[in-house]
Amino acid sequence: MDKMVICGGTPLHGTIEVSGSKNAVLPIMAAALLTDERCVITNVPDLRDVQTMIRIFRALDIKAVFDGGAVIIEPKSSKKFIAEYSLVKTMRASICVLGPLLAKQKKAQVSMPGGCVIGQRPVDLHIKGLRALGAEIEIKHGYISAQVKKLRGANVFLGGAYGSSVLATTNVLCAATLAEGRTLIENAACEPEVADLADFLIKMGAKIRGHGTPTIEVEGVRQLGGATHAVIPDRIETGTHMIAAALTDGDLLIRNARRDHLSALVDKLEQMGVGITARGENIRVKRRQRTLKPVDVTTLPYPGFPTDMQAQMMSLAAVSDGISVITEKIFPDRFMHVSEMNRMGADIFLEGASAIVRGVKKLSGAPVMASDLRASAALVLTALVAEGRTDISRIYHLDRGYDRIETKLIKVGAKIRREKE
Repeated sequence: MDKMVICGGTPLHGTIEVSGSKNAVLPIMAAALLTDERCVITNVPDLRDVQTMIRIFRALDIKAVFDGGAVIIEPKSSKKFIAEYSLVKTMRASICVLGPLLAKQKKAQVSMPGGCVIGQRPVDLHIKGLRALGAEIEIKHGYISAQVKKLRGANVFLGGAYGSSVLATTNVLCAATLAEGRTLIENAACEPEVADLADFLIKMGAKIRGHGTPTIEVEGVRQLGGATHAVIPDRIETGTHMIAAALTDGDLLIRNARRDHLSALVDKLEQMGVGITARGENIRVKRRQRTLKPVDVTTLPYPGFPTDMQAQMMSLAAVSDGISVITEKIFPDRFMHVSEMNRMGADIFLEGASAIVRGVKKLSGAPVMASDLRASAALVLTALVAEGRTDISRIYHLDRGYDRIETKLIKVGAKIRREKE
């Protein structure tokens, strides 16, 4: 198992290229199960999660290869419909094959998904939505087992305890494309990754309106064809690099980036004294002042502040001049990084679903352990500004969601290396 060794204190300067979106590419790959024709997906990040999805496809007797930033999928006429526990256990997004398999094969058996330990993430909205389209679903022996004679369009409301669900929206959206009649998905997730999936489905021949809004309308079609599609840039990777520039008092030009996907983050960074200039798909990030101001943040469904940026934002708040309050409304237990940041000299304590962050003048390197994907990124960021050496163990989480992050950071001045533990 690898660990990452970082010697902090170096401002980052230069240009970083953002890879394609992890959270967009996985549902788009799953949507290729809806057709028998060849699909080509480009701008694909080289991630462990992408390779896991490819292995799921191969277990379904579907040809899928990753080649030079593109995934080529040739579904043909596979009759397999089981996504095994041995693969699904490592990745929450594996559940996004449920809707496409059910729509194409009329049955699906998908293991209850695994992934990062960031709190309770039930599958009730997935089941509710697919049942509304006519599916019979039960959970037994650790699998979600679904079958249907014919999917029929329906009004589907996807409201949950913590707002809309991205993956439930993608599952229902995919299934609705081949359902008979009209489906209206209300309280749909508005994230750019959902809109990107809808754009891919439209290229395949689906009839969809309203994607990117809380109400999506789908008119079912008899079949879908193949398509070629370029995945949108990863807004969470973009945000992580933006915070890296601000944390280290550096100056980064971030390419292949979409500012319009990060309005809530940009607003908070500017409140803290970070200068952000966007031109086309380039974003330049540089502090406007030496001392960062504190800020209050509440995570919310898109277009609110993303939960996937909460841990990274805490790294920045940890060195601001004052007290910040960071409240988690999506996954209230998503604070496993707090104790590790405190080991590095941060002053953070938890009060319910909020973290009270008292900014400190300096942080110091220490041995720390990553608990999940975004916590890993936050520890890397914290280490970049800490004095001395930080050893981060269990960095396999990083490889699930960041394409060559240490290579990109080294090019702009970071002192990072991988070692075997």
